[in-house]
Amino acid sequence: MEQDFVIVTNNPQVVEDLGKVELVDGSFEDVLIKVRDLVYQGHQLISHPIGASMRMLFSPYRSVIVGRERSEAKEVFALTIESSIDTFRRSTANRNVDYVNADDYARIDLELLKEAIKEHGIIQREKIQEVQ
Repeated sequence: MEQDFVIVTNNPQVVEDLGKVELVDGSFEDVLIKVRDLVYQGHQLISHPIGASMRMLFSPYRSVIVGRERSEAKEVFALTIESSIDTFRRSTANRNVDYVNADDYARIDLELLKEAIKEHGIIQREKIQEVQ
């Protein structure tokens, strides 16, 4: 069964561990821009574009889950991704990406992504049960 979502990432550990992803050859900001483009094409945001803590903004890696199906572009998703890009730019304007701890950041990003996928699956199952 095909997944109802797409993972947009620049994290090599995500590629290695999960395989089928939309790989972005670039920075954290490049991932956010790719997600923004997908949102404007009508994809829904499933996971939040900004990580669990402000510290994660200095990670070289980011993974975001978007819906596979396209529909009308939703204003709430557009506002969320635009706000996330703005937050990222303001937060990193005076501080560099932390490449020294890149392996740790990659692992944290992977673990957060796995939890988001699990949570999405639970929510989807609950929606199906409500309909039945």
